[in-house]
Amino acid sequence: MVRLFRFCLILWIILVSPSFAQGVAPEAYDSWNKDATRAEAVVENAEASDAALEALRSQIVDWRQTFLDAQSQDIARVAILEDQLNALAPVPETGVDPLADRRTALSEQLNAARAPLLRAEEAYSRASGLIREIDQIISARRTNALLELGPTPLAPSKWLTATTEVVGVISGLVDEVSDAFNNAAARASFQSNILNIVLQLSLTIAFFFGASRVSLRARDLSQNVARNPRLAHLIAASIKTAMLVAAFYALGAALLQSGMFGVRGALVLDAMPIWAGYIIAAIFISDRLATGSGSAFELPSDIEEGSIRRTFVLGALIFVIDHALEHVFVFNEVSAASISVLHFVLILLGAYVLSRATVKLRQASDSEDAGPDGVFAIRFARLLAQVARFITYGAPVLGAVGYVTAAYSLVLASLLTLALCSVIVILQGGLVDLYARAIGREGEHEDGLVPILISFVIAFASLPFFALIWGARVSNLSEVWDQVKEGVPIAGTRISPLDFLTFVLIFTIGYMATRLIQSALRGSVLPKTRLDAGAQNAIVSGLGYVGIFIAAMVAISSTGLDLSSLAIVAGALSVGIGFGLQNIVSNFVSGIILLIERPVTKGDWIDVGGTMGYVRDISVRSTRIETFDRSDVIVPNADLVSGKVTNYTRGNTIGRLIVPVGVAYGTDTRKVEEILREIAEAQPMVVLNPGPSVVFQGFGADSMDFEIRAILRDVNFMLSVKSEINHQIAERFVAEGIEIPFAQRDITIKNIADFGKGSE
Repeated sequence: MVRLFRFCLILWIILVSPSFAQGVAPEAYDSWNKDATRAEAVVENAEASDAALEALRSQIVDWRQTFLDAQSQDIARVAILEDQLNALAPVPETGVDPLADRRTALSEQLNAARAPLLRAEEAYSRASGLIREIDQIISARRTNALLELGPTPLAPSKWLTATTEVVGVISGLVDEVSDAFNNAAARASFQSNILNIVLQLSLTIAFFFGASRVSLRARDLSQNVARNPRLAHLIAASIKTAMLVAAFYALGAALLQSGMFGVRGALVLDAMPIWAGYIIAAIFISDRLATGSGSAFELPSDIEEGSIRRTFVLGALIFVIDHALEHVFVFNEVSAASISVLHFVLILLGAYVLSRATVKLRQASDSEDAGPDGVFAIRFARLLAQVARFITYGAPVLGAVGYVTAAYSLVLASLLTLALCSVIVILQGGLVDLYARAIGREGEHEDGLVPILISFVIAFASLPFFALIWGARVSNLSEVWDQVKEGVPIAGTRISPLDFLTFVLIFTIGYMATRLIQSALRGSVLPKTRLDAGAQNAIVSGLGYVGIFIAAMVAISSTGLDLSSLAIVAGALSVGIGFGLQNIVSNFVSGIILLIERPVTKGDWIDVGGTMGYVRDISVRSTRIETFDRSDVIVPNADLVSGKVTNYTRGNTIGRLIVPVGVAYGTDTRKVEEILREIAEAQPMVVLNPGPSVVFQGFGADSMDFEIRAILRDVNFMLSVKSEINHQIAERFVAEGIEIPFAQRDITIKNIADFGKGSE
């Protein structure tokens, strides 16, 4: 199977590679010139409809992508020829150039290779210019439509006309159904489709029944699942919503197959699942917000659930009527004045919904249930409340003046924005609960970093939807995405988001592989060698630095970035870094020296600059020393390399112990020497070859001074051995009657007879 896959892959490359090498054929440029000339004429006249302009724009976008691909293919060939030409030796100042023919041939090939590249670049620029002009025309039309001042919709005559036309549309629909019942052909069509109708109605009943069962099951789950009921309730409610929409779709299909509806009725039946979807989605969102979304921002529990649902359902009805005006009423030739009046009515309804939403947002922002993690959400809710309040009062005024289109668009965009924000809150809570369920930490995940990252990703992914709501076209977003895919030029190479993701992926793989190899060496390979712990730590650390460096280089090379072109920039940066970060660089180099020379290794007992303790870690910049009182001291690596360091355990743990002892004058010194030697030799930690020695240091001011000098097997036990020797010395001296002196002073007071005379 693997061989077959490889064969197919190689065959595909062989078949496709010639087409890649060919680039854009000359005939294609002829077709492009015709299309571009036609597009320029359309743009110059500026009389085509928006739909025609969008279709023309889509065609030009395809051409532009073709020219961009051609540039990518031609650039590679041009780069190869330029490298070949630069690889030749410079032209000699005197004499004959031995490479003149080769240089001329490469120059001719380079000029020939640049010709299609320049042609593709010219065509690409022409296509981009046409696209910009089309976008400007469409944007100007939309702006003019929004800023168009029409007659006020408050005139009573317009309301009477609008009422008459709406009643006419409804009566026409009723008459259409009545005529169908009295039509023999319609009844015959109904009888012939009776089985399909029954099947569709059965599906409708099944979906409604299934939705009710799911609702009951969701209620049971929310009561029985103690750890994370929100997630179970959210999944069940989503399934219920989908089943209800499917039920209305099946119902519309059944009524449509009955043959009892004409053209107007068919439009209504086709739109019925969409209208039902608006209402059901509004109920779903309101219920999720009322029952708790699990996000950092939730509505307080004292807000009535029914009030939230009524607000969302009323907002959904506005979009139902808007859809009907756009797809049903236009067919019945309702006048523009009546449409303006109906839009103004929807503006008033939308303002009412926004006012209620403002109240709910203010109640939520004043709640103290969100905690510290919901500070941003609370501030955002207050901002939404202020904007919604401004639109609540501003939109009706704009509509009454005559800017009905602008006011209507403002209200619809505001309602959609609130709905999308609600969906984001619900989706955030659902994904966070799903993550908590996956790691098995329900109820303990709200304060973690992952929920914050999930919220950030969802908010970032929702930006295109907000842009569409507030007037951006799909073509605008696709244009932005195309520009992002093209990337930015860096060092002669375009770096795109895909290249960045490739860099991150390869570097992550290299980093993880480095850590895996380090773990294997530290735990399995190096312990079986004869290397000491310090050498093992140096090898593991050095391998980590090398692995990360190689991973970074491979990841950068995978993006196609030519590192040689960055040499000058890197050189200039290195000078600045050398001056500004010389201490850090010095410590970094010192850390590398410590790892290579290993004068100090992990676990050594050292004394540096008056700080004594054990080396616990040697990092890139500094070394961590743990003192005997369990405190950490961070010492720059440069101090260890350039300063004086005492290493008590370098290479081995053997060390010398010196215990000073003083005895009173008059004591037998030979006896003291014998006692001290016996005590030292009796210590299990003292090495007997060479054995301990006792030195009579001399005569002090108050005592005769001796020293016990012994070699310990492990210098780390110096304090405990010294303490034990002192205990035994005290015991033996008491038993032998040897006095341990202490300082005594005789004070002579002159003229003592004169004391006290002054008081007399």
